[in-house]
Amino acid sequence: MSNDTSRFIHDSLQDAKTIKSLLTALSKGLSKGEMTLSDGDKELVLQTAKLISVRIKAERENGQCEVSLNLSWADPKDHAPRSNTPTITS
Repeated sequence: MSNDTSRFIHDSLQDAKTIKSLLTALSKGLSKGEMTLSDGDKELVLQTAKLISVRIKAERENGQCEVSLNLSWADPKDHAPRSNTPTITS
């Protein structure tokens, strides 16, 4: 397992059309099995897994609305499938 840490963070104010484009690109990356996140200064390439944990949270508080989407998975590079098959005898 790798101890290497790479991080991409981007905060900005965007219109709904731009956010839709970002979500569409995210969806395509999940389907393709790889996504590249960048903003000109930084770039992070992620390989996706077959199983992905998803957490969706929404709230309205004091006149502010928020929707959070969190996806997490084990890095496929660090969790290579075992090549040997287990056996059970009885």
